[in-house]
Amino acid sequence: MSKFKEFAEYVEVKTKITGVFSFLTALVWLIYSGKTIDTARSLVFFAGIILFDLTATAINNYTDSNRADREPALAVILILFALSAAAGLWLVILTDTAVLLLGGLCFLFGVLYSYGPVPISHGPLGEVTSGFFYGLLIPFILVYINTPGELLTWSLTLSRISVEINVLPMLKLLLLSAVPFCLTANIMLANNICDVSGDIEVGRHTLAFYLKNKALPAFAAVYYLAYLSVVVMVAAGFLSPLSLLLLFTIIPVQKNIGVFFKKQVKEETFIIAIKNFLIIIIPHIVLILLGGLLPGGGL
Repeated sequence: MSKFKEFAEYVEVKTKITGVFSFLTALVWLIYSGKTIDTARSLVFFAGIILFDLTATAINNYTDSNRADREPALAVILILFALSAAAGLWLVILTDTAVLLLGGLCFLFGVLYSYGPVPISHGPLGEVTSGFFYGLLIPFILVYINTPGELLTWSLTLSRISVEINVLPMLKLLLLSAVPFCLTANIMLANNICDVSGDIEVGRHTLAFYLKNKALPAFAAVYYLAYLSVVVMVAAGFLSPLSLLLLFTIIPVQKNIGVFFKKQVKEETFIIAIKNFLIIIIPHIVLILLGGLLPGGGL
C-alpha cells in the first residue's frame, strides 16, 4: 500500500479530474443525442486518456527529481508510456488512422507542455493549451470514434489531404466543449496567479504575468463564458431547457471567486479553482443526462 501511495503521489492521481470529466461530458452528450455508444472504443479511449495523463505528469516530475530518484522515476515513465501507447494503438485498430494522428499530437504537446527548453506551461499559452487538449480534444475524439463521419470525413493520398467538416455537428461540439475548456483553463490560470511572483524570479512568464491586474477579472470572466455557452446551447435547441438549472450554481461559484479575489495563496485558495470546476461540471453532466433520459428530452 505504501508503494501504491507513493506512486499515486508521484503521478498526482488526484489531479486527473479534468480529463475524466471532459470524457463524461462528451459521453452524456452522446446519450442525449441518441447515439449508439461503442463500449470497446470508449473504454480503450478512456484508459488511454488516464494512462497518457499519468505519463505526462511523470515526465514533468522526472525533470524536477534529484539524481537518486531518477532511476525508479524513469522506469515508471517507460511503463506508463508503453501502456498508453498500447491503448492508443488498440484504439487505432478499432477506428482509423486519424486517431493515430490525433494521439501523436496529444503526446507531442503533453511532453512539450512541461518539458524542453521552453515548456508551454512556462509561457502565456499554458491555459489555452490545457483547455484545448483536455476540454476540446477529448470530447472531439470520443464523439468522433462513436459517430464515424458525423463530425468530419477525410481522405489521405500521397499528393492530397482532404477534410470535409460538417458544420452543425462541429458547432454543437465546440459549444459543448466550452464548459470543460473554460474550467480546465481556469485551473491553470488560478495556479499561475498564485505563483506569478515566484515564476517571475525564475524567468517564467505565464499568462498571469502578461495580464497583470487584469488576471483576476479574466479568471471570473472565464466562468461567465462557460455559463454563457450553456445558455446559447439551450437557446439554439442543442440542449434541454433543463440545463438552465446550471445557472443556480453561479451562487457558490461567485462566492468562491470573491474569496480568491481577496487572497491568491497556493496553499490556501488555489483549491477554489478545483471546487468551482466540480461545482459546475458535475451538475452540468447530470442535467445533460437527465435532458436525454426524461420524456421529451434529447435531440
